[in-house]
Amino acid sequence: MSINTDNSDFSLPENEPEGIDTSQPTGWGSDYPLDAVFVRSEQRTVVEVVKRINAKRYQLDPEFQRDFVWPVTNQSRLIESCIMRIPLPVFYVAESPDGRIAVVDGLQRLTSFHRFLNGDFALVLKTGEDQPHHPLDGKKFDDLPIQLQERIEDTQLTLYILDVKAPERAKLDIFERVNSGSPLTRQQMRNCLFNGPATQWLKNAAGSPEFLSTSGRSLQPKTMRDREAINRFCAFYLLGESSYRNGDMDEFLARALKHMNENADELDQLSIKFTHSMQANKWLFKGHAFRKSLAGNSEFNSRSVLNIALFDVFSVLLADFDVQSIKEHADELRDAARRLIGEPSFNHSITYSTNSKRQVYTRFDMARNAIEEVFL
Repeated sequence: MSINTDNSDFSLPENEPEGIDTSQPTGWGSDYPLDAVFVRSEQRTVVEVVKRINAKRYQLDPEFQRDFVWPVTNQSRLIESCIMRIPLPVFYVAESPDGRIAVVDGLQRLTSFHRFLNGDFALVLKTGEDQPHHPLDGKKFDDLPIQLQERIEDTQLTLYILDVKAPERAKLDIFERVNSGSPLTRQQMRNCLFNGPATQWLKNAAGSPEFLSTSGRSLQPKTMRDREAINRFCAFYLLGESSYRNGDMDEFLARALKHMNENADELDQLSIKFTHSMQANKWLFKGHAFRKSLAGNSEFNSRSVLNIALFDVFSVLLADFDVQSIKEHADELRDAARRLIGEPSFNHSITYSTNSKRQVYTRFDMARNAIEEVFL
């Protein structure tokens, strides 16, 4: 017997969810030395980098960055700059544990080189009828004279490489400082640095009908806020809140992704638990799942925004109770949840400084005790 979810109440994304603590632990120099060297500089030619891209050593995956958006005119100007021997800005990349290279800053330029050397577009260097003819306009790489082909291939690129051994928060801090495009969220950065079975699992979970129905589609996929919430479920479920330390949510979520990548054989079972939890929360709390409005006495009350800290506890703590037990104690579980929301200390723990160790422990301890009392 399963707990059915109602997929009919899908809604558009709401305001930013509550219960998110965007503050970071004390800055540079506390968790890692101020003068530590996490970035090294290396020179590569365009042809060397394109060769590595073709060999899948470089990750040019718009799924974890952004869709490739440069128009052909911009790509053409980049190629023209190489032919004119104009020095190019530096590139920032990061080493992944599996040896691949993730592009931190320079995705548009590296993708342009890859596309042009592979013959994917012709140069557009004349943009108006009144402009004089450009000798390279309309030419693909193979159409260029050999000396110009070699000039492009031999163009020197300066790469700043983020060391794989850098502390997780140092990686995110550096990533955040150097990215020159539209700002990436911390979850998008993690998706880049831990690209593999774990990030694919998060993507699949975020697109599952059970998660979409229970969350009401209220977490933004574009900024990966949906995957961040699920990443938190994975961290607290797999590692346990007792392993959460120093109030560093970034480190905790990164540790979970690393664990998932190293234990990919566990992910099918994790999917079963996550799906069951989403169904249970939906069945119990209807459209108020993971929202403070679940404390109301009617499912027809106006619902509040999704609370990420509430998602932490109820997604994790209901994952291991079987369907029959949940159905038999449904009313008691709903009452317990309502009482929790009304408890000042619990409410405070899901509202303020939610990443602090004290608040995490408080909400898990109180919620676990309340749920276990129901099943005594």
